[in-house]
Amino acid sequence: MDRKRIIIAIDGHSSCGKSTFAKAIAARLGYIFIDTGAMYRAVTLYALENSIIENGIVDEERIKSSLGDIDIDFRFNPQRGASDIYVNGDLAEGKIRTIEVSNCVSAVSSIAEVRSKLVAIQQQMGRKGGVVMDGRDIGTVVFPDAEIKIYMTADPMVRAERRFKELTVKGDSVTLEEVYDNVVSRDKADMTRAISPLRKADDAVVLDNSYMSVEEQMAWFDELYKSVVEA
Repeated sequence: MDRKRIIIAIDGHSSCGKSTFAKAIAARLGYIFIDTGAMYRAVTLYALENSIIENGIVDEERIKSSLGDIDIDFRFNPQRGASDIYVNGDLAEGKIRTIEVSNCVSAVSSIAEVRSKLVAIQQQMGRKGGVVMDGRDIGTVVFPDAEIKIYMTADPMVRAERRFKELTVKGDSVTLEEVYDNVVSRDKADMTRAISPLRKADDAVVLDNSYMSVEEQMAWFDELYKSVVEA
């Protein structure tokens, strides 16, 4: 008998490797991976490129009025074995990962109208199950009835070092101190915002991956998955 295709919700702090973990799970189970953080970054990128954010200040009213003009699409990239995100038809996968976008995305994602629009899209994407979705409020707001909820965390400096390596490999000119400050400030912004703050769902399982390899995390997930689907 085929196993039921469930919803797997992964929430947690920035730079915990949520997307890497979620992609690996999706590949193993043959599920669709949806990077919700990329969707908020896409809106932020649009705002930056259209001068809706200037000098780090977000014009909330202009973002609200522009939401109907922002089309977000995921397209599978066989070379990466994953989906790339497009904004109004333009590939945005690399552009949404810059430190400039990182510094503004928490402010954009705290806008109620932005979250409402993207949550509706995410719920539509996952309505048939067979999805792995990661973000900040997947298990609490988007899919509160998800069969598996995971809350990921890691030491802030460990997360900063991971993010620093990613950015420098891409050629971005940043310091570790700058990235660490961004990680800490995003944690505070994500956990204290009025709309859908980052918090652990009551029935979520915590995964602290500070000193775990991807292989160790997958072994941990396999045991969790078996305990749920074979219960």
